[in-house]
Amino acid sequence: MKIKTILLTSILSITSLGITLAAKADTVTARCDVYPKGEDRATSTGPCTFSQRQGFVSIQLENGRRYELRPVGNQPGNYQDQNGQRAFRQSGLGDKGQIYRLANQSIYVYWDTGSSNDNQSNSSTTSSSSPTPVTVITKKTPNEITVRITEGEFKYSGVLRRTSGNTFIGSDRRVRVIYDRKAARITIINVATGDEFYNYTFTDVDEGRL
Repeated sequence: MKIKTILLTSILSITSLGITLAAKADTVTARCDVYPKGEDRATSTGPCTFSQRQGFVSIQLENGRRYELRPVGNQPGNYQDQNGQRAFRQSGLGDKGQIYRLANQSIYVYWDTGSSNDNQSNSSTTSSSSPTPVTVITKKTPNEITVRITEGEFKYSGVLRRTSGNTFIGSDRRVRVIYDRKAARITIINVATGDEFYNYTFTDVDEGRL
């Protein structure tokens, strides 16, 4: 009986240790860059804690600000934040990290904590962390333009058609691209959820003469 008790205690201890290790394995130290919606400059960048358990995501910044995301719907990567607003995970960093689009912010989570923009004067490094996609627009007809948009794993290539005035719209069933030439702004919307992927300035200098 004593031997059985010892064996049972050992098994329970090992099991408890395994659960503890598994829980710890879900939490990692990362680096987070936070961008206000529509901006291409981070308002904060630094160490953060990233946790993911059973689809629930927690991100805590160095300043104590915490974001809690719970999965919703049947499509992976769709969430609701602690305020009940929609959020979603977006590809774009490959195996370097993940992007989370919230109602008013975008959080870039990098697994490599040493890849921060330590040298802010290095324009190429700053540019690589910017969420503004590389955009090329070419005139096709007076009412149609072709556009190529890339940022990390995100790619869009297609025709935008004039709908009214200086507004051009196109879609590839995943996203809808809206280019307002007068406002010099491009908006990219998730067709399924209606949330914004991107919202950024695109000037006449970039687009050429249309």
